[in-house]
Amino acid sequence: MNESTIDKLKTLAEAAKYDVSCASSGSSRRKAKGGIGTTSGWGICHSFTPDGRCISLFKVLLTNYCIYDCAYCTNRRSNDVRRAMFTPEELADLTIEFYRRNYIEGLFLSSGVVRNPDYTMELMLRTVRLLREVHQFNGYIHMKSIPGASQELVAKAGTYVDRMSVNLEIPSEENLKLLAPEKDYAGVFAPMRFIQQGMLENIEERKKFRYAPKFVPAGQSTQVIIGATPDSDKQILTLASALYRRPSFKRVYYSGYIPVNNNDNRLPVLLSPPLVRENRLYQADWLMRFYHFDAREIVDDLHPDLDLDVDPKMGWALRHPEYFPIDLNTAPYEMILRVPGIGVKSAKLILASRRFGTLSSHQLKRIGVVMKRAQYFIVCRDLPMRTINEVTPEYVRRQVSQRKAQEASPEEMQLPLDFS
Repeated sequence: MNESTIDKLKTLAEAAKYDVSCASSGSSRRKAKGGIGTTSGWGICHSFTPDGRCISLFKVLLTNYCIYDCAYCTNRRSNDVRRAMFTPEELADLTIEFYRRNYIEGLFLSSGVVRNPDYTMELMLRTVRLLREVHQFNGYIHMKSIPGASQELVAKAGTYVDRMSVNLEIPSEENLKLLAPEKDYAGVFAPMRFIQQGMLENIEERKKFRYAPKFVPAGQSTQVIIGATPDSDKQILTLASALYRRPSFKRVYYSGYIPVNNNDNRLPVLLSPPLVRENRLYQADWLMRFYHFDAREIVDDLHPDLDLDVDPKMGWALRHPEYFPIDLNTAPYEMILRVPGIGVKSAKLILASRRFGTLSSHQLKRIGVVMKRAQYFIVCRDLPMRTINEVTPEYVRRQVSQRKAQEASPEEMQLPLDFS
């Protein structure tokens, strides 16, 4: 690489670090004769930043020039930052060079908006087309669709990439207009709709033609910035729940707001990003996707924000003592899933194991149940029934909080979040 390319790479890789909607699962691309790369799970490398965020693939911007002036974005046009731009040929060559050196296994491509959305989308489309058709690259590609881009360009890009995403960024349109006056939900949801339509049409096409090319096989995702606006967790999770009802939608990513622009009075003043709240939202998101919870059960009008002291599942259980304790030897699967300390795998093992006899607390531990949490909500062979008067929600919360504080030693609490 020459010095100019290295300078561009430093600038544009650094500019891409705030986008967390990056994943590498859900796609399997056929091995092509003479091609290079693979989308197999074991072929995708993951690394972690010091603040705990997962960075997958070669994550880079095509350019950090941008016509928009979003208050929360470090690349906004009014910022005095170093600007750079790759040509599609440069970026495709760089990706292949990194792949051949075994640095990366795929590409996460995003961009600022230069000139207009369609012009930027054309440059990104040309990049992925070069990778697929010229370099015969079969590895994973995740591309950000530019809000406002035409349906034709989105449709073309979808035939080359594995996943596409369009960032909502702000959970409500009112606050989006406040922080990004040149954007609106119509421009964001339009490409989302184009991607969904293309995926549904592709499903029907592949029923008729077995070898029809796949369209965005890993689905679409989005990112929501947390803490830049006063939107409640109820608003955020209600929005996420609505998105998950779309057949093409795979993930909503939650990004704790990082104050990169300190001279804008529209933004809150934070010393550090709200990572605890971000973590709680991911836990709540997991409950909606895998534990049969509805967003209205996790947060409601009385509790519009998640409890930062306990996880959302424990919070729901403490607010609904009338459901507990439950007998794990007779309770249905859906109710077992709602017990704190019991995961999907453990719940399935409980159903399979109790067919051969009543379960004891020792057996539950071997299955994988976290008894320190579950003991307050269950009954089994050697764990007696305890009434709500004996184990109140306040008592359980106190016990869980005390145990959590005891288990976290001062040394552990001072360790940086470095998982590399």
